[in-house]
Amino acid sequence: MSLLLSPLTLRGTTFRNRAWVSPMCQYSAQDGMPDDWHLVHLGARAVGGAGLVLTEATAVLPEGRISPQDTGIWNDAQADEWARIAAFVRGQGAAVGMQLAHAGRKASTHRPWGGRGYVEPADGGWQTVGASDVAYAAWPVPHPLSVEEIAEVTAAFARAAERARDAGFDTVEIHAAHGYLLHQFLSPLINNRTDGYGGSFDNRVRLLLEVTAAVRAVWPDDKPLLVRISAQDWAPGGWTLQESVALSRLLKAAGVDLVDCSSGGAVPEQKITAGPGFQAPFAAAIRSGAGIATGAVGLITEPMQAEKLLAAGDADVVLLARELLRDPHWPLRAAAELGDDIDWPPPYDRARPFA
Repeated sequence: MSLLLSPLTLRGTTFRNRAWVSPMCQYSAQDGMPDDWHLVHLGARAVGGAGLVLTEATAVLPEGRISPQDTGIWNDAQADEWARIAAFVRGQGAAVGMQLAHAGRKASTHRPWGGRGYVEPADGGWQTVGASDVAYAAWPVPHPLSVEEIAEVTAAFARAAERARDAGFDTVEIHAAHGYLLHQFLSPLINNRTDGYGGSFDNRVRLLLEVTAAVRAVWPDDKPLLVRISAQDWAPGGWTLQESVALSRLLKAAGVDLVDCSSGGAVPEQKITAGPGFQAPFAAAIRSGAGIATGAVGLITEPMQAEKLLAAGDADVVLLARELLRDPHWPLRAAAELGDDIDWPPPYDRARPFA
């Protein structure tokens, strides 16, 4: 059996394989409510054989949405809709996870359809918030959160985790990457605070550690907790890989079980050198330096590429995004290419490739 298609156990949860669905915003919700689109989108990847299906960035507060069309988990009605989706995904043999998010100064945007990924500011019409009064590019200046407001955000993450727990999710992932709120506190390019949440490394990581502690306190001990980080900012003076390793040690001590290693997104002047598997070295450095399980993401498209990455010890899982939009059944194809015999959904079994 390949490593890619081998099970992985974190705490009391066993994932059937190490090919996971990365969170992908669908920009298709109304008032934060997931609907049949999300059921089919996420359910299809579960049918396709993924080990873990993660939701899109799901806002813990209304003003934390990236766009007005993003999903949320700030009320019970949303949680009820998520529960039926979670039940379907789990019914296909996949684990299901929710990414808990707050977009901070990068909230209130247009959804990116029609612009090949470009996102314009201020479509949502609400005041954004951030670590500091530093705008992203020419976007509106955010309101810097007070210490009291920071505490409210932390409490919102905990309430969202409780709702995800009660809705039947196997894991939650705290989104601290891509220039969203928690990353805004981490990055010295954005965070110019002079209180206990700014300046030193210990101060800049404080909010993420407080959110992690609040979520871990309500999240069952037998269920894993994940955190996605941007391992570096790709800009001079920004967050570094060395800081990510140090942060990951603290996250492990706080009860985090896996760090999902992405990068960038903090500032528009970033200079990213992209290529196949270009972020895997971040996962490898954090796995080795912090002694914690990691996930690699970014231009991972081929089964043998993923298998070699895992076999080299660079990561414990791989997360795929666009490739799973192109091919929802990628894990089933991967099994055939790697010579593994895995279960297919019974209604699809007659399409199984012959040996």
